[in-house]
Amino acid sequence: MPPPHSGVALIEKIFSILTDWGIENKLFSVTLDNASANDAFVSQFRDQLNVKKSLLCSGDFFHLRCCAHVLNFILQDGLRNIDRSVQKVRESVKYVKGSQGRKQKFLDCVNFLSMNAKRGLRQDVPTRWNSTFLMLQSALFYRRAFCHLELSDSNYKSCPSPIEWEKIEKISKFLDDFYDITCAFSGSKYPTASLYFPRIFMAYLSLKEKMDSNDEYLKEMAVNMMTKFEKYWADFNTTLAITVILDPRYTIQFVDWGYKKLYGLHSSQFRNVKDSLFSLFEEYSSRAPSRLNGNGSNGQELIDDSRYVFKEFDTFESEEFGGARKKSQLEQYLDEKKVERTANIDVLAFWKANQFYYPELSHMPRDVLSIPITIVASESSFSIGGQVLDQYRSSLKPQTVEALICTRD
Repeated sequence: MPPPHSGVALIEKIFSILTDWGIENKLFSVTLDNASANDAFVSQFRDQLNVKKSLLCSGDFFHLRCCAHVLNFILQDGLRNIDRSVQKVRESVKYVKGSQGRKQKFLDCVNFLSMNAKRGLRQDVPTRWNSTFLMLQSALFYRRAFCHLELSDSNYKSCPSPIEWEKIEKISKFLDDFYDITCAFSGSKYPTASLYFPRIFMAYLSLKEKMDSNDEYLKEMAVNMMTKFEKYWADFNTTLAITVILDPRYTIQFVDWGYKKLYGLHSSQFRNVKDSLFSLFEEYSSRAPSRLNGNGSNGQELIDDSRYVFKEFDTFESEEFGGARKKSQLEQYLDEKKVERTANIDVLAFWKANQFYYPELSHMPRDVLSIPITIVASESSFSIGGQVLDQYRSSLKPQTVEALICTRD
């Protein structure tokens, strides 16, 4: 798409494509990163679609921020005032990769210590926190080789001390959970929406625990990350809490338990999620085709001809049975015993198998569980990062990388 990439220009371009495909009235959600033009685009686009009344719940579920990008912002805040020990690891990796002679010296140290040389060192890109994590992991693996290189190469001055290696190990362990979350979110061969709430909830608890840590550096990291975390938490929790409710291993019990852990009893957050869930189901129920008449035309004619006769019956409630209200399909599902949490099930396959038992409700997870919570998979298809950040140019300044990314977009 040629410039300008303003919100209005994006609306015109995307709406013309959707019209060509014939799906302009079938949109459920859009997942975007945090570019300011994207925020302007989605706000105006939602208003435009609401005029046509084609969005469910007035577009409450329409916009989702890319979870991988948000995690990157959170971790970057934690690593902003990066510790000197991490800086030493970065300098050590750069030193080894700086010339073929140094690489050979390091390889000699690796072979002398009978270590696996195939694993290799990873050099990070400072704007990508996960690359910093991978760099620390690889450096920790070759920790003894770096110490041996310090003894055999007088020009190597940036080897971390034993105390600094311990600190690096703590930082790496702290980041490990977030790396696993990023990998899970970035998958493209399974639904990712229901993965968000359980994993982010555990990350939230981990941050709160680290905020009370005796380690000042980890504590500072956690405090910085929590500030950014809470900024984005409200944008996600309602929509993606509903997705985990539709996973039979968790259902609404997990959301209830999770909010009680975070906010105490009778939290307004849980009530908001529950209200949004039932509101969404009511829209699906109202749009579902009637199944009262079976397949025969005579049955349809009988119902049509008798609609006035049975009108009184429709509002009649038997005194003998107390006029008990029939439970909705959503309430029936929520009353079911949840599946074992550790069970390895395909959530979409579960709903496909139960589509006749929950004919109206089963339409909801088809849409909600298909929401992509990151743009990583599609973004990587168009990325030229591998052509730019090769082994010879892996230390480009952040400003240069951002300019290249913006130009490519």
